[in-house]
Amino acid sequence: MKNRNIKEKKHRLPLLLYKGKVRITFTLCVEGKKTFFARKTTVNKFLEILREAKNKHDCKNWVYIFMPDHLHLIIEGNSEKSDLWRMMSLFKQKTGFWLSQNAIGIKWQKDFYDHIHRKDEDLKKHIIYLLNNPVRKGLVDNWQNYPFKGSLDFNLEEIIT
Repeated sequence: MKNRNIKEKKHRLPLLLYKGKVRITFTLCVEGKKTFFARKTTVNKFLEILREAKNKHDCKNWVYIFMPDHLHLIIEGNSEKSDLWRMMSLFKQKTGFWLSQNAIGIKWQKDFYDHIHRKDEDLKKHIIYLLNNPVRKGLVDNWQNYPFKGSLDFNLEEIIT
């Protein structure tokens, strides 16, 4: 039996920090670390939803990488009206609904991990680090051979060279 007196930890950062021209790395995990992102059709559906959410909240996507059991994104606000928290909430809501209809037994882990970039942080280093995730996991020898990576707004090859 669960102890009902234990309060759930709330997300640690004030929502104001997610507004405006801020750049954030997000990591969303599949509950139970179940392998899910292994088919192009599934990844394409999630990219369609990501595109809709980022456009609605005036954001750009520097990089995405769908690992078998989690997703990494670098998102940045285009203007002072951008809201990365609401963008991510919309993305999780819509993909969560899709999962409930199309992938019984697969759910997102509650909440997500994030890292708000400081002004002096090197974007290129962050992108390269994320792109090399499948190499570190032994899935491919070179990040360029990994099928489930890209950017909705930029050419990755131009960014990292």
